[in-house]
Amino acid sequence: MPQSSFWYKNQSHFETLIYSVYYAPRGRPRLYVLADELANRYLKPTDLLIGIIGAEGSGKSTLIKGLFPGLELTNDDDGVNVKPTPIYDFRPDDFFAPHTFHLDVRYELAFKQKFEIVEAVNLVVENGRRVVIEHFDLIYDALGFNAQILFAIGDEVLVARPTILGPLPDSLKNVVEKTTRYRNMAHSAEDITSYILATDYNYKRRVLHSDVKHGFAIKFPEKPDIDIEKLEQKVKEVIAMNVPIGTSKKDSITIGEWEMYCTGARTHVKKSGEIENFRLHKEFVYDPIWKEYMLVGMVGKKYRAGIEDLVYFDE
Repeated sequence: MPQSSFWYKNQSHFETLIYSVYYAPRGRPRLYVLADELANRYLKPTDLLIGIIGAEGSGKSTLIKGLFPGLELTNDDDGVNVKPTPIYDFRPDDFFAPHTFHLDVRYELAFKQKFEIVEAVNLVVENGRRVVIEHFDLIYDALGFNAQILFAIGDEVLVARPTILGPLPDSLKNVVEKTTRYRNMAHSAEDITSYILATDYNYKRRVLHSDVKHGFAIKFPEKPDIDIEKLEQKVKEVIAMNVPIGTSKKDSITIGEWEMYCTGARTHVKKSGEIENFRLHKEFVYDPIWKEYMLVGMVGKKYRAGIEDLVYFDE
């Protein structure tokens, strides 16, 4: 895989990044903001092979749109594929050929053999074009070399710039597969809490949302007059009812008989009963810098995701 002299001169600097970890915000606007920050901080013009890893509905497509604004996705959930994936039509002598391609390996494997995908990727990269590959872990072994930079999304977004010794795609996949369910639980619990705040406590104005490990934070400009224990009990009652949670029209979900606005409609558990160990912090947390009060909700329990093992070289 040819590289420019710029890449070689800066390779030692690139290798200082082992991995970085960020909360994976829920909803398109918040994830776009994070993706823009990641693009400015980590992407280089010489990055030709970018690997994206994550489960279905984890936000991979949204992350890609934020990293590469304007890139046409071949598996866009909001659209319909009306032509073959452009990467297979690439010809090195075509002056007007795209400079960045998108490829969803899981989608493509329904129509192509692995060797066909590998040949297409190699041809593009050898000719100095960029390819963004979703489900990179499914093609890594056949491809025979790692991506120049990997993004994996679960409960967190992991960014890694691998060396020949790793991190390997499967290592990142193992981490995010363990954490995605907690992100889905936190998102569903967050939306149930928000709906109850709007209907039972008349907090219909737009409130700010943020993230904590295995949970969420809803921010208020003034301290709400709310009994947190009663609010927690109301949410737990909905969880105990095990009502279905699904997508509705665009940017909407249904929770049982409720319908509410949500820009991350796919990032949810399928039923409220799948939310484990929900609890609210019993006091509002005050932020003295931004002068805001935060209602903090948590789900699940502490666990080891294996992040600390990502770069362990097994002899």
